[in-house]
Amino acid sequence: MSTEIYDIGYRHYDGPRLGSGHTNRALIVHSLRGVFGLGRAARSKIVPFMLAVIMVLPAVVTIAMMALLKERDLAYSAYTVIMQPVVAIFMAAQAPTQVGPDLRYRVLPLYMSRPVSVLSYVGAKVVAMTVALFLIVAVPLVLMFAGELLVDMPGPPATGEFLGALTTALVLAILLATVSLAIASLTPRRGLGVASVSAVYLLSLAAVPVIYGTLLSMNETALAKWAWLLNPFWLVDAVQVWLFNSTPSSEGGYPAGPVPALLTLAFIAIGLGVLALRYRKAAAQ
Repeated sequence: MSTEIYDIGYRHYDGPRLGSGHTNRALIVHSLRGVFGLGRAARSKIVPFMLAVIMVLPAVVTIAMMALLKERDLAYSAYTVIMQPVVAIFMAAQAPTQVGPDLRYRVLPLYMSRPVSVLSYVGAKVVAMTVALFLIVAVPLVLMFAGELLVDMPGPPATGEFLGALTTALVLAILLATVSLAIASLTPRRGLGVASVSAVYLLSLAAVPVIYGTLLSMNETALAKWAWLLNPFWLVDAVQVWLFNSTPSSEGGYPAGPVPALLTLAFIAIGLGVLALRYRKAAAQ
């Protein structure tokens, strides 16, 4: 029996070894493109870009009002709280697309066979989702500030408030990215992931004002302020008030001190812990 060797064109790679840093950056870029549906079917782009346009509309209207009336009705510090339903829909719709497919098709062992650890994989997903959420919140703020400078409003520009709102937008993006990805990672099905993230947000949005009103009717004014911290948007707004002395976007204000900031850090840590445990288990299967 004779043996023949066929040359089918495979070539060894003899170029430079780019290392794990390049791998992580590639995974971040790939995940970020996936959030906005880039490289996918046209229907995958409709929701993220439509929501991004909706986020910009109030900023455009505010610029027009500044040009016509020389006054700014919408504060930078209140923008994320006012637009929280749009941000939450974006978060609920896009977070499952980042974690669901790899879990559903069981491709994580393939990722881990390369120089990609569980922590670097989770970090790439969180960074990509954070950048996406920060962009849809920060772009309207930047447009409003640019409009304020171009319109030449009376008095000095609100640079401090703008920078505080921009910093807070980054904190909010990190919090929402970790929490939404952690919730969505608990199921490989996209529909269930969307429903789970939406349910958590809607529950906090509906329950917080009710809890606040109930405690206020019982003359528990100090305790009622803590109710706002059950919603991530008002929680981060409380951090903004503490750090930058901005005007609270809630009725009655928030508890004084660094507790909202500590709670924010705790929720971020919990979200990262859930993601690490979930993917460590999935990679071992």
